[in-house]
Amino acid sequence: MEFLIKENEYRERIERVRKVLRKRNLDALYLTNATSIFYLTGFSFISTERPAALVIPIDGKITFIGPLLEREHVPLATKIIEEVKTYLDYPGMKHPIEHFAEFLKEMKLANKRIGIDNKTGVAGMWGYKGPPLKQKLPDAKLVDMADLVPSMRLVKSPAEIALIKESAKWANLAVSLLQEYATEGTWDVEVALTASLDASSIMKKTLGANYEPLRSILPISAGFRGQIGEMSAIPHAIGTKHKIKSGDVIIAEAGVEIGGYSCELERTMIVGKPSVKHKRYFDVMTKAQDAAIKKIMDGVECSEVDKASMNVFKKAGLDHLVMHHTGHGLGLEGHEPPWLDIGNREKLKAGMVVSCEPGIYEVGFAGFRHSDTVLVTEEGFELLTYYPKDIDSLTIT
Repeated sequence: MEFLIKENEYRERIERVRKVLRKRNLDALYLTNATSIFYLTGFSFISTERPAALVIPIDGKITFIGPLLEREHVPLATKIIEEVKTYLDYPGMKHPIEHFAEFLKEMKLANKRIGIDNKTGVAGMWGYKGPPLKQKLPDAKLVDMADLVPSMRLVKSPAEIALIKESAKWANLAVSLLQEYATEGTWDVEVALTASLDASSIMKKTLGANYEPLRSILPISAGFRGQIGEMSAIPHAIGTKHKIKSGDVIIAEAGVEIGGYSCELERTMIVGKPSVKHKRYFDVMTKAQDAAIKKIMDGVECSEVDKASMNVFKKAGLDHLVMHHTGHGLGLEGHEPPWLDIGNREKLKAGMVVSCEPGIYEVGFAGFRHSDTVLVTEEGFELLTYYPKDIDSLTIT
């Protein structure tokens, strides 16, 4: 198996874009978002202060414009991009936007209708400053097309789903190693690094020569992100100075990049014998997740999934401990549409992939959250992650 999207699928995506351009009477699409560029071409690069863009004309060569340091990188990664136009660096003796305007003139787009995902013409990373593209290309008509590629990404193809399923297999291994290595007296960072390294090495040996990470430095990123003890009640904690001790609630999580795509797997674990309160909160959380997962189905509003978990929390009298919605889309990014949120009336569609992760958090005590990756099907759902969820299996002794 090749662990990537094949060239013909990228070409089909490009043709879908061009059909939309024709329908909207546009001459080209200009993209600055690195994820969108990867989705259409398979080329992944590190976004920095140096502007970069992809230009897809109705007729003509698909062109990457960006810093010189990407010139040799592009052909190594993709055959979809047919031409590369570069400048030396930012800010340079001549500003990159000046170069971009000249490149578009060379492509005979200076006075054309161009769909664009960011009207400044740049992603604007890391302190970038510069004039908007329109200022240097006054005769062009720039049309907002920021939603085009994200809308294409909502429903996953069979190839995308296969990559996410492969990701889920290895996430299960990574979380099992986290649970095995998380013992009293260890620092969560050390556990995370060891589990990530060991799981990545095993995965590479198993998948063989055809596997390489395309969009991340670490193939498998596993850890606790500081969600140890009382810090587990901070859903987006970053780190903690405390070592793991008996009585701690810890939240383990793993993501695995396969062909640019990743699943999400999280489990709440308890070090030592769980208290009565631990058991109650854990039980309510798992019931809320089960209720939400069972609601997932083609045609169901995203809001209904969020309501299903919240109803469980309300019935238990713990809804005041909820800090976030039930889940979000998964694929090329850790968070992407659709949002499983009470305010989102968008309907789920077969082929969407979402996280389901309702949680409750009591500051000063602990947080409780499982996250699973779920595929929406016409009949209901398919659970792609399958690590044990019960408290006995997740108690570390």
